[in-house]
Amino acid sequence: MLIKVMRGWELPENCASPEGFSLGRRALLATALATTALPSFAHAGEKYAAGRDITPEKNATTYNNYYEFSTDKDLWQEAQALKMDPWSISFTGAVEKEQTLSLSELLRQVTLEDRVYRHRCVEAWSMVVPWTGFPMAKLVALAAPLSSAKYVAFTTLADKKTMPGLRMPFYPWPYVDSVTMAEAMNDLAFIPTGMYGRSLPPQNGGPIRIHLPWKYGFKSVKSIIKVSFLEKRPIGMWEQLQASEYGFWANVNPAVSHPRWSQASERDIGTGKRIPTQLYNGYGEFVAGLYADMPGEKLYM
Repeated sequence: MLIKVMRGWELPENCASPEGFSLGRRALLATALATTALPSFAHAGEKYAAGRDITPEKNATTYNNYYEFSTDKDLWQEAQALKMDPWSISFTGAVEKEQTLSLSELLRQVTLEDRVYRHRCVEAWSMVVPWTGFPMAKLVALAAPLSSAKYVAFTTLADKKTMPGLRMPFYPWPYVDSVTMAEAMNDLAFIPTGMYGRSLPPQNGGPIRIHLPWKYGFKSVKSIIKVSFLEKRPIGMWEQLQASEYGFWANVNPAVSHPRWSQASERDIGTGKRIPTQLYNGYGEFVAGLYADMPGEKLYM
């Protein structure tokens, strides 16, 4: 049964468009013992962006960045070639015991819940999505990291048979990015396995991804196949390519521009309207403390 745990930072579920809540893949069905329904949409006041609707599912699932398939946004058709069942995730590095779990094995050990989150791309567009998944802290607990682990790195699948974008040689594949252990254990950090009451589609990072709503979207690794616990800070793919534009922290800040464009506002892909961007994407109350007393760190790029 899907357990809904409200913690105060979610956008209200009554902003969700009507969707039949049906978890399609066998891995999710193994965990979800019953079905429910998302409440009908209502124009209610929202804690972080009053009057802003959840993005229509069609927009959120057809406007995506996933360079392993294409640099175009309409890559969703190409992404259907991704085989998501069976799927497994390896846990490596500074852990009590390295292991590989199938997705179904992993999901049997967690409780799924619904969360409505903003997603803010570094390219200054955004959407609001109802996700289904579980806290990243639960994933960390399953991995049983050693006390020496300071960072968690996530690796995306790199399958040349189904991902034509891997032919672009100037990208240091596979896609890898990471967070600190403190960030991973923050309750806001989430592991989605579904969206809009359905299984997570491949173009959105299915069958399992991470989502860090207070950071720019490139930090939220898609289609994860490996979780590595490290003692030293790793360098992510975009940071390797251009560290002056894509730093390790990548926290959202409207006052700190990207070198090539302003971050003061963002385009809502559902309405096309430009709206003001908020510090930490509106989640500062829950994450700002993670970054206290960090002189010299470029937290917002």
